[in-house]
Amino acid sequence: MNERFEFDARRILVVDDNPVILKALSMALTNRGYWVFTAIDSGEAFNIARRERIDLILLDIFFPPDAAQTGNSWDGFLIMQWFQRIGVVEGVPIIIISGADPKKYKDRCLQAGAVAFFPKPIDVPQLLAAIQDILKTAPSHPASEPALAMSR
Repeated sequence: MNERFEFDARRILVVDDNPVILKALSMALTNRGYWVFTAIDSGEAFNIARRERIDLILLDIFFPPDAAQTGNSWDGFLIMQWFQRIGVVEGVPIIIISGADPKKYKDRCLQAGAVAFFPKPIDVPQLLAAIQDILKTAPSHPASEPALAMSR
């Protein structure tokens, strides 16, 4: 199967505490030509969002407690609220990726500001199609460097 994709220098931040999911999504997105940044927790996500011009965020809902910092747990809802509060990613679409029960969490995620909800295990082709559709209408941030795929 030899598919050709147009290069898209859009920047996507993937926030998940599972390194396997980060790696798999990073590879799938990089193969599509996106710049990919990964974060395993809220602190790393906020630092990347402040430093980079992110066009879309893939965000898990549940994260383990941050014992090194506060012992508290940042969930995807708090992360979305914080992103909205700091305004760094204003207007940036957020897609929730979660192993949580969609019947229980999908509507809550959409009401909190997410544009889509994808249950784990993730249907990667369906997620990639949704990302492409969402980014067609989202404003792009011009890259200051040559468009090369990046992964943190």
